[in-house]
Amino acid sequence: MKKNNLISVVVIIGLIFAASIWYARNNGLLPVAAGDEAVLYDGLFNTILAIAFGFFLIVEGVLIYSIIKFRRRKGDNTDGPAIHENLSLEIVWTAIPTVIVMWVAIYSFDVYTAMQGTQDLGGMAHGGMHQTVANANHERGGMPMSKATLASSNSDGVLMAGTLPAGSDDVVAINVSAMQFAWIFNYTDEIATAELHVPVGKKVRLNMNAVDVLHAFWVPQLRIKQDVIPGRETYLEFTPRVVGEYPVVCAELCGSYHGGMRTTMVIDTPEDYQAWLKEQQEIASNDPEAIVATNSSPSVSQMSEQEYLAGKVAQLGGEHQHMMMNH
Repeated sequence: MKKNNLISVVVIIGLIFAASIWYARNNGLLPVAAGDEAVLYDGLFNTILAIAFGFFLIVEGVLIYSIIKFRRRKGDNTDGPAIHENLSLEIVWTAIPTVIVMWVAIYSFDVYTAMQGTQDLGGMAHGGMHQTVANANHERGGMPMSKATLASSNSDGVLMAGTLPAGSDDVVAINVSAMQFAWIFNYTDEIATAELHVPVGKKVRLNMNAVDVLHAFWVPQLRIKQDVIPGRETYLEFTPRVVGEYPVVCAELCGSYHGGMRTTMVIDTPEDYQAWLKEQQEIASNDPEAIVATNSSPSVSQMSEQEYLAGKVAQLGGEHQHMMMNH
């Protein structure tokens, strides 16, 4: 009898283990993994999900079994047995979660450090960044910022694209400026765009700074997110692997149209990336005062919050005009 019970327990544990692994690999909860870092994150996520799903099956299984096995029978008005303690059981249900939590913590820290990156590309990429934030913010409030302003470096500039850290030939370094409510990406050769392009298979380094308030750079398909802070440079390193277009989202409440602070990251083939750079260089040489945007509408960075919101309301047919009046 005991041998049969032991076999049953082993079979049930095996089925739970197999079901947990299957669900972790086929949950469909995450978008496409477009970079090396996303693969690391997904491995951690799926491992934690498998553990959680396994415990869910065990707990719910024991609960359903107990409801059926120990239900009150008709005519049975007696009390249940008085069970006060079980030292062995308490040790087991304390030790197992402790070991699992410690293992997950170590695994999580390993993934975290791997995703942070350790390559030093030269520190601050923007000359005099701490002193130029206030000037940049003032300039944005007074008049539109041109591409020449953003891509050059002087005492009144925002970014210094010409001094991007060279690093390795395998690293693409891009300066990122966040503002209400737009992203500006500065490349070498005085290229400034409102759309991020990166080559597939090469490590990318984003040197980021905000010119007004706190923002956060987030690409769900890369599983990366980093605060962008006024007066302090932060950075992200990642290696894109899947060619395509992916959303760039501000994940930090930054103003009245925080939800509209979005753009696109395009992962190009090496050939398409070089062709795109050449095209942007030609545009920059022909029209150095223009920021190359993803559409023909005025750059968001050139609008006040009221103007930006008014334009969005107009696109919606004016059905929420009273909201603008209240604002």
